Amino acid sequence: MTGALQDLLVRRIALTGPISIASFMGEALGHPQHGYYITRDPLGVKGDFTTAPEISQMFGEMMGVWLADCWINQGCPERVHLVELGPGRGTLMADALRATVRVPGFHAAIRLHLVETSPTLRQRQAEALAAFTPTWHDSLTAVPDGPMLLVANEFFDALPIRQFIRTPAGWAERKVGLNPAGQLAFTFDPTPGGALLTPLHREVEIPPGAIAETCPAGIAVAAEIGRRLSAQTGAALIIDYGYDGPAIGDTLQALRAHEYVPVLDDPGSADLTAHVDFTALGQAARQAGARVHPGIGASVEQGGLLRALGIDARAAALSARATPVQQTDIQAALTRLTSTQSMGRLFRAMAITHPAAPTPAGFAAPTGDCA
Repeated sequence: MTGALQDLLVRRIALTGPISIASFMGEALGHPQHGYYITRDPLGVKGDFTTAPEISQMFGEMMGVWLADCWINQGCPERVHLVELGPGRGTLMADALRATVRVPGFHAAIRLHLVETSPTLRQRQAEALAAFTPTWHDSLTAVPDGPMLLVANEFFDALPIRQFIRTPAGWAERKVGLNPAGQLAFTFDPTPGGALLTPLHREVEIPPGAIAETCPAGIAVAAEIGRRLSAQTGAALIIDYGYDGPAIGDTLQALRAHEYVPVLDDPGSADLTAHVDFTALGQAARQAGARVHPGIGASVEQGGLLRALGIDARAAALSARATPVQQTDIQAALTRLTSTQSMGRLFRAMAITHPAAPTPAGFAAPTGDCA
């Protein structure tokens, strides 16, 4: 049994030919009637996946520590746009704001902006963050100019990617077409392509049959972040699962009910993601005039960042007031978030700031203080 979106895509491809993977992802995730993020709350045990903020309050609290520390180190601006890209249920931001309530002047300075396209998730965010009167936007470009603190956790991995396969004649774009039975299937455009690939992809030796990925939408968002932060104060923290590129391989995956399923199976019913190329994001932000931490296109492990921000001490403080069962849960969450065998290594982090701004907390610089 197929869904309505699959039928629509089959008819479209039959009429106009194969579509890019970016176009397929855009429809599967964001179609106005049948898109995955438009029609449901995907998070939690009853959803399809669980993000770090849903695992433990400690994650969002560490994000609050990071954001407030950046605000202090950059001179405590009187007004600052606090922006989250893809806020989920609002859990991360609610925990971050609760953790920073005693930072003098911070809450009075912030103006909360949420970049979210899902009506379902906007409602959940409104419930979680009502006390902070958030403003919603469909894209970062709609957020007003001004000093900005931004966090994006598991946002870039859901942005549409394009894939290219190495052939004896050069790069050809991998697309979604139809097989002889009229079902969705991967194919490729025989026309030479690859112009969208990063220069690093073209500089390394890649064998025939290998797949390379690029995310034009993610690069555009990183460039917009860089443009804003190069012109005014602020900082951005990006956390996602990914790599320091260029990497070769197919990382596109679909998740339904916490299980991996075929990518082309019933589009609109499963989450689609791909690993994030932090090098490409860093290059885009740097070319727009910003500074990238920890270095040229690199990223740090999530576990190391959270430990540098004090998650171990926070876990100990929570455990001191907890029951034995709660203590076990706290330790399990800490391990899941920080262990090199789990999210601690799989997820990576990058910071972006104005070129003259201090190095942010967790990226090897001391913090300051504000009276």
